[in-house]
Amino acid sequence: MTGGIGSGKTTVANGFKTLGVPVIDADQLARELVAPGQPALAEIIAVFGKDCISRDGQLNRAHIRQEIYSDAGLKYRLEAILHPKIRQRIRTLLADIHEPYCIVVIPLLLETQQTDLVDRVLVVDTPEKEQLARVAARDSLSHNTIMAIMQTQADRGTRLQAADDIIVNNSDLASLTERILELHTQYMDISHDY
Repeated sequence: MTGGIGSGKTTVANGFKTLGVPVIDADQLARELVAPGQPALAEIIAVFGKDCISRDGQLNRAHIRQEIYSDAGLKYRLEAILHPKIRQRIRTLLADIHEPYCIVVIPLLLETQQTDLVDRVLVVDTPEKEQLARVAARDSLSHNTIMAIMQTQADRGTRLQAADDIIVNNSDLASLTERILELHTQYMDISHDY
C-alpha cells in the first residue's frame, strides 16, 4: 500500500488490521531502526552531526526534515542509510507471515522502486487540497514544508497509473470501511490462487 502524505494510509492500514490482516509499516520500521542504540542512528549522526539528536537521545525529526528538504544530497544519504535496512527488515517479516495475505505499507514504494516486494499495489488516493489540510492539522507544518514533502513524492497520476487497486479516501469513515471490506474479500479470493 502506498499513497501521498496525508492520504490516510494509517487509517486504511488500521482498517485491515481490524480484519485480522497483518500489516508491515515501513515508517514504523524506520522509527525502530533509528531508536537510541541502533546502528542506523550512529550512521545518521555521522552524516548530520550531533544536532540531529534531541536532549533525550532521540532522533530530532524536525531538524532532519529541515536539513533534507534544504539539501537533496543529504536526503539521498539518509535514504542510503535507511532504505536497505528497511527493505531487509520487510523481507524478514514477510517470511514469517502465515496468513492468506498481508499489507505492506511503503509510502515511497514507487520512488524507491520496491514493487518487487509486493504482488499488488494498493494506492490510497486523496485530492491534494485534502492532503494539505490533513497534514497541516496533524503535524502543524507550514504550507511550504508540506509542499516540499509532496514534491519529493511520486505525483498523484504516477501513483494511480501504478495501482492495481485504489481506495479514494475523500469521504466518511463508513465509506472507507466498506471499500476496505471489498478489497479484503477480493484479496482473500486472490490468495487462494497462490
